[in-house]
Amino acid sequence: MKIICNKSNLVKGVSIVSKAVPSKTTMPILECILIDATMDVIRLTANDMELGIQTEIEGEIIKHGMIAIDAKIFSEIVRKLPDNDVVIETDDNLQTTIICEKSKFNITGKSGTDFTYLPVIDKEETISISQFTLKETIRQTIFSIADNDSNKLMTGELFEIKDNYLRVVSLDGHRISIRKIELKDSYDHKKIIVPGKTLIEISKILSGEADSDVCIYYTKNHIVFEFDKTVVVSRLIEGEYFRIDQMLSSDYETKVRINKKELLNCIDRATLLIKEGDKKPIIITIGDEIMQLKIKSQIGSMDEEIFITKEGKDLMIGFNPKFLIDALRVIDDEEVDLYLMNAKAPCFIKDESESFIYLILPVNFNSI
Repeated sequence: MKIICNKSNLVKGVSIVSKAVPSKTTMPILECILIDATMDVIRLTANDMELGIQTEIEGEIIKHGMIAIDAKIFSEIVRKLPDNDVVIETDDNLQTTIICEKSKFNITGKSGTDFTYLPVIDKEETISISQFTLKETIRQTIFSIADNDSNKLMTGELFEIKDNYLRVVSLDGHRISIRKIELKDSYDHKKIIVPGKTLIEISKILSGEADSDVCIYYTKNHIVFEFDKTVVVSRLIEGEYFRIDQMLSSDYETKVRINKKELLNCIDRATLLIKEGDKKPIIITIGDEIMQLKIKSQIGSMDEEIFITKEGKDLMIGFNPKFLIDALRVIDDEEVDLYLMNAKAPCFIKDESESFIYLILPVNFNSI
């Protein structure tokens, strides 16, 4: 094999597929990136058996062939090469030469035929959404997946497709995040659970352009994202997702409308008094036109008031401040509505059309 490609194209391609290289594996071939120039395009592929990524890069194929190269060393080499054309050539003994200007590296590759290719997925069921919408939806929900494997379902996000809507849901046992996106067409009802790791890596690759679409294909066991000459294939999480609708209530005793930025900044200031690992709640007291926020820790205390518009009863309630900050940061609206029942019931932050819903469980507290 012999190919020539521009360094920036090569670095971008390697960066994309490296996200599917496992950090630990008992199969050395999976630690490699496959360079496939057997056809008329140059494809780079990485696959950890749960997540696989393939992308095409521009370049000239002088001699067809393929080689698998250790991802870590290959990535480091191409990143540090001069900004010019790179020649990659292999011989019959799998010796790979990488040349750029006066730099020349010789490394041993592995046979491309030993590489685990991406599974071929049936593309019958598909939806299409813009890169911007998908990237934003992941950003607005991914923070509330669970970060451990004690419950596998909580490490993924529910993609529920029904009629002309896609609903994306994540939860970790203390909060729920929901985004509802209108689709261009109508589809049969389908529920799939996509691993959070897959969505985090996809959000890093997406350009986020509003006029560039992502085609999403899904089967019983896999989901495929296609965009910008890149294909991401992931296994789905098996199981029945939690019955979210039973956790959502439209009843409330207190409704508060508040400036989002003021509330976010106030809670952010309050967290200055909390050491990492401390579980100090922020205590919110809702009166007629004033919301009072208090926090007390070993470092000190803080107390601040914000003007609000209130419907219903006065209320005192406590929350983990991080959960409020996470939700408020991803809401773009200038003002937000909080719906509350009592000090032991969840708080709902949502808009009128329910394009977003954030449910946050309160915490017990001693009045301070």
